Amino acid sequence: MLMPWRLFLCQMALNIFYHIAKASLCLGGQDIFATVRENSHTGEFIANLSINGDPGASSIRLCLTGENADWFYLEGRTIRLNSSLSRTLDREVLGSVLIAALTCYEDETIRGQYRIMVEILNENDNMPHFLEDTIQPRYISELMAVNSMVFTVKAKDADGDTITYMTDKSSEMNTKEKYSTTAKVTVNVLDGDDHYPQFLPCYPDYESGDHTICTNPVYTVNITETDEDTLLYFSPGPIHAEDGDKDIQTPLVYSILSGDDNGRFTINHETGEITLLQRVENRLLNPSFRLRIMAAQLNDPKKYSVATALVHVISENRFAPYFNKTVYKGFLIENSSPATLVTTYGNQVLVIQAIDRDFRDEINPKVHYTLHPMTGTNKLYHITQDGIVIAKTDRLRAFDRHILEVIATDEESGETAHASVDIEVLQRGQPVPRSPFGEERLFGDMNAGMAGGIAALVVIVAMTAFFLLLWLAKRRRERRDPVDRGSVALGKHPNVEASSPISHRHILWE
Repeated sequence: MLMPWRLFLCQMALNIFYHIAKASLCLGGQDIFATVRENSHTGEFIANLSINGDPGASSIRLCLTGENADWFYLEGRTIRLNSSLSRTLDREVLGSVLIAALTCYEDETIRGQYRIMVEILNENDNMPHFLEDTIQPRYISELMAVNSMVFTVKAKDADGDTITYMTDKSSEMNTKEKYSTTAKVTVNVLDGDDHYPQFLPCYPDYESGDHTICTNPVYTVNITETDEDTLLYFSPGPIHAEDGDKDIQTPLVYSILSGDDNGRFTINHETGEITLLQRVENRLLNPSFRLRIMAAQLNDPKKYSVATALVHVISENRFAPYFNKTVYKGFLIENSSPATLVTTYGNQVLVIQAIDRDFRDEINPKVHYTLHPMTGTNKLYHITQDGIVIAKTDRLRAFDRHILEVIATDEESGETAHASVDIEVLQRGQPVPRSPFGEERLFGDMNAGMAGGIAALVVIVAMTAFFLLLWLAKRRRERRDPVDRGSVALGKHPNVEASSPISHRHILWE
């Protein structure tokens, strides 16, 4: 017979054995470490459980918990992936590992807990992309040396693949997909300070594409002996220079290098305007002045340009040039010569000269002549500086008539005079009229014999008319009243009545 205390020990042992046997249904498991590829479909196998009990046939209950537990579900002893079309397994979003926990309950008592760690295997499912701040527009100087680093771009691949940069469309090199991406980087070339100032206007010496080499202009102006303390207006003008680097436009400083004649001329250092401070006392001693003008960059005086300004001292202009005719008449005979002098009446060479009473001979050597032809006559006529008009007769035809405008410009004062030239093209063999009203002009289209005959006929008709008028006048006198004739014979007016001899004598005396 067992002692009470032995009976108690046996009871306790039975109870412990019972609970151990019952708890062993949640035992036998272990932490789960598995892998799964990203983008795997729902139901993808993850791992099998190794617990003793069968969740579907025993009193145990299994529960998934933890941060990523919703990515798994249990199917008996199997853990599977819980994804969907709208929720794909994306390693770049979720990270590289899914962590959860498996808890085993028996009679609502936790009997076991196991860790679940599933690594998401990377798939090459992302294209590389450039970092936005590395593909922004860049600005470089045109003076940048060859082989200098212009900019650096950087791209990232969410899949962690190796990226190779090149200027074609290839990018990834270590994957079969070889995903690539492109980016356009705008490189703006800034104007570098590599050109010297240039006086305007530019007279091109050499042109190649956008590159032009210019010759500086020569500025000229006329002054008189009375001019003093006055701003000079040059031609071409105004005196102005600009930085040869158009996009930089560095401010320039103007100065007179030589020729200011001890301060007679001064220049505005900012605008380039030249002022005559002192008048010229004797233009015969100082007929002209040559000024050397320099324009230099304010930030780099070594970059400069020099131009010449000529100041001519002339006599005071009191009279403007003018033409003594408003219209000049010119003639040409139809011929095939490439150049013919235009003539006027009497077959004299037409000379068109303006009169300037500032000169003794009224000829101003500084007058410049130009022609302004009407539409359709351009380049048919040319006027020399002696006022002679030359025509391209091989391009003219008989009966052509052209009216041209002649402009005489005084190059010293700038004053102008205007006149017109009326040019007719005559037929071959047709003589040039002798005068505006000559008989040859009247019979210009007839031969000499016909013209003489018509002239004789005109004379005969005129003489006949003269004698007829004389005869009519005589007949008119013969038809007068006899009383009138007697009164005329007595030497008195026919309207005076006859009176007594005394009265008559009195009248005659008076």
